Amino acid sequence: MRYKKILFLLMIGGFFLLLTGCSDLTVLDPKGPVGQSQKDLIVYSLWFMLGIVVVVFVLFGIMVIKYRDRPGRGDKNYNPEIHGNLKVEILWTAIPLIIVMLLSVPTVETLFDLEKPPESSNEQEPLVIHATSADWKWFFSYPEQNIETVNYLHIPTDRAIEFRLTSADSMAALWIPALGGQKYNMAGMETTLYLQADEEGVYDGRNSNFNGEGFSLQTFKVHAEPKEEFNNWVDQIQNEKPELTQNQYNELLKPGILGEMAFSNTHLEWVDHSTMRDSDYSLKHHLGDYEQHLHIKSLTEYEKEGEDHES
Repeated sequence: MRYKKILFLLMIGGFFLLLTGCSDLTVLDPKGPVGQSQKDLIVYSLWFMLGIVVVVFVLFGIMVIKYRDRPGRGDKNYNPEIHGNLKVEILWTAIPLIIVMLLSVPTVETLFDLEKPPESSNEQEPLVIHATSADWKWFFSYPEQNIETVNYLHIPTDRAIEFRLTSADSMAALWIPALGGQKYNMAGMETTLYLQADEEGVYDGRNSNFNGEGFSLQTFKVHAEPKEEFNNWVDQIQNEKPELTQNQYNELLKPGILGEMAFSNTHLEWVDHSTMRDSDYSLKHHLGDYEQHLHIKSLTEYEKEGEDHES
């Protein structure tokens, strides 16, 4: 009995220790309205389910104590021939239905709200960015600004970002934990993800769908900055960075890891991986490269290669 008490206390202590680390979770410290909506739903669900656990354990304790076998109890409050109890059966059917409704209704409402740009920036049109994944890098195309970056992007604060997601080869998923949840990138189709940053900063982004050898290095940085700084950055890319050629883009699509790069035009001029016509564009050029082990190098080496590509 003594060891059971010790084990129970350790479990309780571990549970509260786990809770103390929740404040460091990026998804629980959102930097935009989309992430905040998802955080509110997560917190609501956790408290609701914790309440259910408490009720269940309290009832369990009452049953164990009240109906335990003890000297002199006999058959008091116990009828082995009971056939049924309509009120109890209605109760234990209704309660799960109510629980499901109280969890599903806010979840569905939030999911539908997230398919639209955040209301806090309705006074301006979303900034459109085409996010194309390829093994194992990210291409971010800005059609309005006619620029493209590799493995990093800049966005203005307090403005909705409309990510148009697709893939040049294997399925991936774009995820920026500080700004909101993930959505899948798939070749031959396009999905839309709305995000927004209300605070300046540099946020981590990554592929959250396992897609092979270089999965862990398929990451990128998101620079959220005021509108003026964003416009200055766009002007700098347009004036100082080279144009991306189709042959160069075909080489960049080759399976592997790349450093950060930027170009003063986009690959959308000659290929759109979200269409069925171009869904196998990358495979046509690099199918043979997947037949060998690629021996992924460190990210530092690829960053240096990225500088060589730009020059």
